[in-house]
Amino acid sequence: MENPEIREIIENFELLGDWDQRYQYLVEIGERLAAMPQELKTDENRVVECMSLVHVAAEPDPSQSGRLLYQGDCDTAIIKGVVALLVGLLSNKTPAEIEDIDVDGLFKGLQLEEHLSPNRHVGVYAIVNKMKGQAQAVPC
Repeated sequence: MENPEIREIIENFELLGDWDQRYQYLVEIGERLAAMPQELKTDENRVVECMSLVHVAAEPDPSQSGRLLYQGDCDTAIIKGVVALLVGLLSNKTPAEIEDIDVDGLFKGLQLEEHLSPNRHVGVYAIVNKMKGQAQAVPC
């Protein structure tokens, strides 16, 4: 069963013509990412496998019991866009829902594998793994 949120993200990207337009759109998504509080930019929240400086943090959603909210930041525009997509996709979900998200399907649909260097590709999956690990570790 395909996730409707992932389908919508992919469809939005498919409206754009070439990779240059998609790249620019990812950068714009990253620019709209809410600023991550400095106190959350800790070693514990850092994705060390990334070439870029990436932080992601999960915390319980105070308005929805059992659900998490994510924040993130990155010092590289394109990866910040990926972080912003993931923050939007994984926030407001339970740890079980987060674990079940088909991130491979998202990345394949966005054609990230074809357009990111192998090192960046490894880093993007490290971000996902960090976020999924946080979902399991944060008490809701």
